[in-house]
Amino acid sequence: MGFEILNTKIQLENERVLLLPFENKRNQELKEIIFENEIWKYMGMHMRNEMEFNYVSKTIEDKANGICYPFIIIDKVNNRIAGSTRYGYLNRGSQKCEIGWTWYGKEFQGTGLNKACKFELLKFGFEKIGFRRIQFSADEENIRSQKAIEKLGARKEGLFRNNYIAPNGESRNDVYFSIIKEDWESLKSKNFSEFSTS
Repeated sequence: MGFEILNTKIQLENERVLLLPFENKRNQELKEIIFENEIWKYMGMHMRNEMEFNYVSKTIEDKANGICYPFIIIDKVNNRIAGSTRYGYLNRGSQKCEIGWTWYGKEFQGTGLNKACKFELLKFGFEKIGFRRIQFSADEENIRSQKAIEKLGARKEGLFRNNYIAPNGESRNDVYFSIIKEDWESLKSKNFSEFSTS
């Protein structure tokens, strides 16, 4: 299929999670969970109240500009909006991207939903889009996210200093990880055996 599929409406799904294109009208349901302060601690932005809810329009604008391909995350256990994620830093020439900008409402964290979501993104990314490299990053102090990335089987590559600026103006460091296409088949069977791999 290749990168052209990013011009279509992609829907990904397994027994646990449903990923819908971000433009879906259900994006307004993000308001139910988006104003939890802990979500934004390492995201380089604030989202504290309705006045700051430009998240949807900005995300759709970024997609229109080819910067990313975002999804809304539905927890199939209760058919509720759980958060958002995306393919970002899309690089057609080098056939790579970053899976990130991922966040979940507090009640959905630590439930296994993230692993189900990342499986679908990795599988589609390597097997349909044809990425050769998928990278992840997490703030140097965000140990929880780093552990979650390592559980996927991603290889830790190093520290990117002053990689982004926090809302308070402070420069922040990120730890980077990657999975490459040569890793995928073994990781799929080893780390994601609970999901369908057909």
